[in-house]
Amino acid sequence: MTEFRKMADRFEQMLAAEKIGKYTFCLTESEKQELNVENGSFKLMRTVFNNNGSLTVFADNRKGSAGGNDITEEGLKKLIGDARAAAESSPADPCHDIAPDQGKHVFRQGVQEADLDGFVSRIREFLDTVAKDYPKVRVMMAIGSFDTWHWLSRNTNGTEFEGFGGQYGFSIEICATDREKTTGLNYTGVSMKSLDRPLIEIGEIRNKLEDIQNSIYPDTLEGKFEGTVILTPDCAQEFLFMLMQNYISSSVIMDGTSLWLDKVGEQVASEKLTVALKPFDDRIINGERGTGDGFLAEDVTLIEKGVLKTHWLNLYAANKTGRPVVKNTGSDLVVEPGDTALADIIASVDKGLILGGFSGGQPGTNGEFSGVAKNSFLIENGKIKNAVTETMVNGNLGEIVRNIRAVSKELCVDGGMVMPYIAVDGVVVSGK
Repeated sequence: MTEFRKMADRFEQMLAAEKIGKYTFCLTESEKQELNVENGSFKLMRTVFNNNGSLTVFADNRKGSAGGNDITEEGLKKLIGDARAAAESSPADPCHDIAPDQGKHVFRQGVQEADLDGFVSRIREFLDTVAKDYPKVRVMMAIGSFDTWHWLSRNTNGTEFEGFGGQYGFSIEICATDREKTTGLNYTGVSMKSLDRPLIEIGEIRNKLEDIQNSIYPDTLEGKFEGTVILTPDCAQEFLFMLMQNYISSSVIMDGTSLWLDKVGEQVASEKLTVALKPFDDRIINGERGTGDGFLAEDVTLIEKGVLKTHWLNLYAANKTGRPVVKNTGSDLVVEPGDTALADIIASVDKGLILGGFSGGQPGTNGEFSGVAKNSFLIENGKIKNAVTETMVNGNLGEIVRNIRAVSKELCVDGGMVMPYIAVDGVVVSGK
């Protein structure tokens, strides 16, 4: 730790010698201990060390940024040259800035010491459980890692953030087979700060296993209908981030294309929907502590019971538009649960789809989306019928959040998000 701080001190001396009057930088050192499993057998254990540095400089209302993984003196010297060159070639804009002095803060998150024996035992337990409970599922790849990192950020306004973090990570790549029939691949992953629960019970892991085992013999959907789509937690997260990018992000507010440009304080979604970014939620592992603009991160509610509370603006966008800055640039999404069990939501659907994945392009500025349904199941008369293939879904982001039928009591907590199932009406589902 002492050497790392000395490196940061030396970097500041180099910046002063180069007469860089305004800057912000972050240095990071990290270690990954990784276990790889292929086709049910442990294949690799390795330790990887990594360093990273990023620098942003400001001169004459110009901004330039550079990054790299060499934080030796030579690497830092190159970082300064690259950032300065980027600033000199960029257009001048007085809205470029960094946050005022936020003081000096040290953050400690997650877990710092690994129990690798316990982790190996949990992975073996997972493999044994899959073999017993899901005999048709093949774990093509499983990666267990224990990651720790130390980062230090400073700027010329006097802010210093220093963070120490660590977490267990577990991800899987799976398929299912029965005689000559094989599904496509599916993936999921989780982050943890302890090993107190079986891996299969965390996040969406068990649900993914069940779904892929039930997807070996999909049916081709015939025709088209407008119905209810139940977004699984992973899929709900994807759609909500698309919504945020399209309607409340810095870029669409600055260019004026957002359909929610003047909707702060107004009802834009169903009262069933409350969406927040909560890096300080206990269920989030290693949430954001300092933003890229140099602010202390804060929990922020974006939509509360359907009412838009704020746009999602960084400092530059706030300066550009005169609107409030949001001191949160992370992805720690937390959506409040509803009061209906998932089984009851399914039972209420006459015809629809459980949407496990979505593959499509970026929605248009009007929020229209279109893409292929992945890992999805048809619902008819309140019952799950079968997996479907060659199926498209079409709709509008703004419309579906207004047309929320229900939000589940059940929550998926995977270390990076807290997300229920969300059932939305008015989506067009198309087969052959």
